[in-house]
Amino acid sequence: MCEQLGQDPDPEEMPPADDDFPLEVQQAMVIHTVLPDRWDGMSGSYMGKDWSALATLLEVYEIEEKRIVCFFLKYVENAHMVNINDELKHKRDAAGRRAKSK
Repeated sequence: MCEQLGQDPDPEEMPPADDDFPLEVQQAMVIHTVLPDRWDGMSGSYMGKDWSALATLLEVYEIEEKRIVCFFLKYVENAHMVNINDELKHKRDAAGRRAKSK
């Protein structure tokens, strides 16, 4: 986008890369991607991750700071859940507006 605008990228405005975060945050993000998602069958809402495999994953990935990683994992899950449900709400609202306009 900066190239199209003829501007140089500003590192202060760039989103951080995964390796910019501490190790425990990186580990939380990896485990978050591996945990399966839970969806509400009736409304189609995202309900978060299924944490039943967490202990196994902490062992498999040889996580030493389990408490800290779990703290960040919950934070990552919350942000992810809000983003997915907001996106779903926007899609439902758009579908409702299309249906009303017909």
